[in-house]
Amino acid sequence: MTHTDPKCSTSDLLLPPTDRGRTDLPDSSLPQPGLAVRAGLVWSGLLLIALWLNMVPAQAQIKGAGGRVGAVAESTDSIQKRVSIRFLTGKDYPPFNYLDEDNILTGFNVDMARAICLEMSAACDIKARSWNALLPALKRGDADAVIASHVINAQTLRQVDFSNRYYYTPGRFIALRKTGKRTITPVGLEARVIGAVKGTTHAAYLRDFFLDSRIMYFANAQEARQALKIGKIELLFGDAISLSFWLNGTTANSCCEFRGGAFSEPKYFGDGIAIAIAKGDKQLQALINRALSRVRASGRYEELFLRYFPIQVY
Repeated sequence: MTHTDPKCSTSDLLLPPTDRGRTDLPDSSLPQPGLAVRAGLVWSGLLLIALWLNMVPAQAQIKGAGGRVGAVAESTDSIQKRVSIRFLTGKDYPPFNYLDEDNILTGFNVDMARAICLEMSAACDIKARSWNALLPALKRGDADAVIASHVINAQTLRQVDFSNRYYYTPGRFIALRKTGKRTITPVGLEARVIGAVKGTTHAAYLRDFFLDSRIMYFANAQEARQALKIGKIELLFGDAISLSFWLNGTTANSCCEFRGGAFSEPKYFGDGIAIAIAKGDKQLQALINRALSRVRASGRYEELFLRYFPIQVY
């Protein structure tokens, strides 16, 4: 896997993820997932799927984790099928999992869970709980799996097993459309004013690598984005998927755009997003991994990704 060197240009890279970044969420101005995706953006979805199909599988060792991610049985042909799968997810992380205006649970993760159940020919029971209650409920046996954008890292691996990864959330910069182009590197952004949400991995990354930039910290994503819109900061660094969702929404009012490429560094941004499974449940792990492969092969993953993220993330 290629990782971004902060001293080099970051364009044209597909890179791994950030922490879930609970303070770096999109605002409430949600575009409807059913909106038609512009034909010109289909290429980005195809590229994403092509790259994903060639990524290192989630069995790869995580440094310091003491185990493998996504290790599965050699064959799923002889594994007993499940009649139903009990999924848990969150309810306040749009566009991944949230309650819509009719109080119906929806989002990218919710639709992915349904697609997985369909490929497994299993009934799907999806319930929402608060973020802090998800993994404890899984460990108690209240659910079979959790699909709520959990990052694969040493800490989570001590609690649960994971499926193969199904998406990444790299860090990216955005700027006002009217501002001049700049090289998005520590040298290129010397003396520039960059915003980030306080306490996030994005803030830590800026602090450690963009030493000669002026960093301004904000209490939440909404404050940071407003500061960018009024010109208080020149660029904003945050979670690429959340930023993509905001850029496509009504509150952004087409003010801003991505600048430079995506940033990765497992120490800061983790090693991917996957479905959490109870420790030792290799049977379900194998079944979900096979279902994920079929969702990719069928084109359903591309369809869902472009529905929820019409602006190129990577």
